Amino acid sequence: MASHKILVIDDSRVIRNMVREMLPKGNFQVLEAKDGIEGLDCIRQERPNLIMLDFLLPRMSGWEVFQHIQANAELQTIPLVLMSGRREEVTEKIAEPFEYFEFIEKPFEQKELIEAIKAAMAKARLPRRTVAPATTPVVEGGGTTDIAALHEKMQKMQAEIDTLKKQMAQLLAFIKQKLK
Repeated sequence: MASHKILVIDDSRVIRNMVREMLPKGNFQVLEAKDGIEGLDCIRQERPNLIMLDFLLPRMSGWEVFQHIQANAELQTIPLVLMSGRREEVTEKIAEPFEYFEFIEKPFEQKELIEAIKAAMAKARLPRRTVAPATTPVVEGGGTTDIAALHEKMQKMQAEIDTLKKQMAQLLAFIKQKLK
């Protein structure tokens, strides 16, 4: 039995087969998922040694799968290669440089795939920045501040940040286009 598991999450059978064929023959098993829900289930059940994740998927997007992975400290340590035919769709949601995963643009060659896997493995070993746990402020009378209001403010701030990232990506794309 193979000692290493590689999970390819892509709705295209052609891409899944292409990745399987491009990988060097060795002591590993290639697992496949055709949508985000199936992929996330497979990640949880199989604990692969590497995840190759398409960004645009049916039922649950690659972005949502990525968020689930990032929210789980155990899953964060799995090397991740994010795949997409359009880099700008990824950079709208995730700012570059990609610190903890590798990105590969479709279509790709075998050499690019192998380099992306090696880079993802190196990035997965990087220590994660941790946020110190917040202390709950105590107000007069011994109660705590309204946490729901704080969550609402955080959501609004995150929406503003996402909008700014999108605008920045569009601006960069415009500048790159004008420089050509």
